[in-house]
Order: sequence, then C-alpha cells, then structure tokens
Amino acid sequence: MRVVLLLLSLLYTDLVFSSSVYLSNEDFLKQTFSSHIPKAKVLWQTKSLKPSIKKILGHLYESLRIRYWDDGKKTAWILEEIGKEKMITVGIVVKNSQIDKITILVFRESRGWEIRHRFFTQQFYQAQLQPDLQLSKPIDGISGATLSVRAVTKLAKLALFLDQQLREHE
Repeated sequence: MRVVLLLLSLLYTDLVFSSSVYLSNEDFLKQTFSSHIPKAKVLWQTKSLKPSIKKILGHLYESLRIRYWDDGKKTAWILEEIGKEKMITVGIVVKNSQIDKITILVFRESRGWEIRHRFFTQQFYQAQLQPDLQLSKPIDGISGATLSVRAVTKLAKLALFLDQQLREHE
C-alpha cells in the first residue's frame, strides 16, 4: 500500500510540476487584439500545404484544421509542437509578413522553461520567412533547452508560412 501511495504521489507531482500555464489562450488573444477578438477561422492542412509543413516541422502538423485569428492587420496563431517529450503551446502574432510577437503559453517539459523569457522570445521580432523556409535572422539557443528552442523556431516558421498562404489567397 505504501508503495502504491508513493508511486501515485510521484505521478501527481510530475503532472503538477511539469506543466506551467503562463498565459491562457483567451488572455493571449485579448492582449493581441485589444479592442475586439475576431472570430476564429480555420486553415485546412491541404495536400498542397502538407509538403511545406512537413519540411518546416519534420512531420505533419497534428491537426488537419489549424485555427487562427485575423483582424485584417495581423494574424494570431496558437500552435503546439513537441519539445523533448511533451507539447509546448505557443502564441504567435504575424504582422506585415513578419513575427510581431511570440509568447509561450503552456510549457510542459521538465527543463527548457527559460524559453518563455523575453530575452529569448524577442529574438524572433521582425523575423521573416525566406524562400527556403528558414527564418531571416539567427536564433540563439539556450544551454539545456535545445529541443525547446527548436520547437519554438519551427512554430515561428510555421506561423509565417501559414500567414503567407492566407495572404497569397486573398
């Protein structure tokens, strides 16, 4: 019985402490669209988009429908990518075909949480997507957070690519 209780307490501790919600989706959207949050729209992961998405992420995005918010001036994306073992939820704002803001919303890994800080996320400011699907500026890593840094960088590229697809089909 003690062993079972010990195992349950370790599992509970892991669940509680390995997931940190820094900002809710709703609060991210309120910060992004201060006056009025536009209605969520959906971009389908079509056959024509899949090869580029796979090139950016190294795999297809988990969902066939990708939600976004667009007020005509900027788009907001809430995307997820696996770090080392668990999903990282990131809010990304794209304005004028460049990153306007990146916010770590939920971090579930046991290490690499430093990516949520401004010293890391501000590196993405004004980054654009180049034709080879790379960012227009280098992103410095963080020791001990390599996989988390890669995940956020992939999502930044993905948001720029998806925003580009919307603009091309307007």
